[in-house]
Amino acid sequence: MQTVTSHDAPQGVRQVEIGPERDGQRIDNALMTLLKGVPKSMIYRLLRTGQVRVNGKRAKPDTRLIAGDTLRIPPVRVAERAPDQGPPSGMVSAVADAVIFEDKHFLVIDKPSGIASHGGSGVSHGAIELLRAARPQEHLELVHRLDRDTSGVLVFAKTRAGLTGLQAEIRAGTVTKQYLCLMVGHPSKAKFDVNAPLLKSVMQGGERMVRVADNGKPSLTFFREMEQYPGARLMQATLGTGRTHQIRVHAAHIGHPLAGDAKYGDKDMNKRFREMGLQRLFLHASHMSFEVDGRAYSFSAPMPDDLKDFLDVLAVKGKRLRYLQEKSRTDF
Repeated sequence: MQTVTSHDAPQGVRQVEIGPERDGQRIDNALMTLLKGVPKSMIYRLLRTGQVRVNGKRAKPDTRLIAGDTLRIPPVRVAERAPDQGPPSGMVSAVADAVIFEDKHFLVIDKPSGIASHGGSGVSHGAIELLRAARPQEHLELVHRLDRDTSGVLVFAKTRAGLTGLQAEIRAGTVTKQYLCLMVGHPSKAKFDVNAPLLKSVMQGGERMVRVADNGKPSLTFFREMEQYPGARLMQATLGTGRTHQIRVHAAHIGHPLAGDAKYGDKDMNKRFREMGLQRLFLHASHMSFEVDGRAYSFSAPMPDDLKDFLDVLAVKGKRLRYLQEKSRTDF
């Protein structure tokens, strides 16, 4: 059974019965699909004011839907827009050419940095919209997300079994996700864990901010040093949990933010790195593995050329960097 819609009083209110293709999906993401053309800020306002309900109860933006739920959507006015001209052909080609694996259940790309996982927050077309434009006859669903500036392994489902199966594994914590990142400064240990609860806030307009807080959700990241550079360390980060901005916030929390992180990073160091050629966040989803229905899947994406080139420059010019001592001294 697919998600179906019925109309109920008051006039314009929709009662949507959730089908298996949306089982486990966050309600804010589902509403962005069900309310095409509605600004993200309005969707969050509807949620904040209690106008959206699941089985008669108020829902939060991070509420996850379950197959069989009844979703109440209030009437929403959308200003008439010019016909959608579709995404730029160059962006469609960039994503279509980034496919690294495909079978009957999954399609996997090595997502380029600068392309969002999905549209919204001022982004007209994300990876899922671009893939659908490239393959209009196929059913594709986004299984998980990467930040816009993060490159690397991104998995899409081609079947309901693939979607619900992988989402169930993600919720169970059995999926392995590893990233390569460049930490500013010199952590005193080559291998360490950061176990710090994270609390997410959704700002007006839909921007997400995350901070370490006692009342946050349990969050665990395993860090391991891969290579040493002047003023920085290339690290492998393995997720113990999958919270929004987890690696970035955990790195900043211990005093060694990620290079190029405009939201949680060090502005002065980011400026110096930018002058040396780093034009974006140094975070790359290098590996993801899981098992669905008895079959093991494993995907890897090599470090992009722009990040490798920056490391080459850093190895030579970085000797002039002098990172603030108080940020280099840590128990980690």
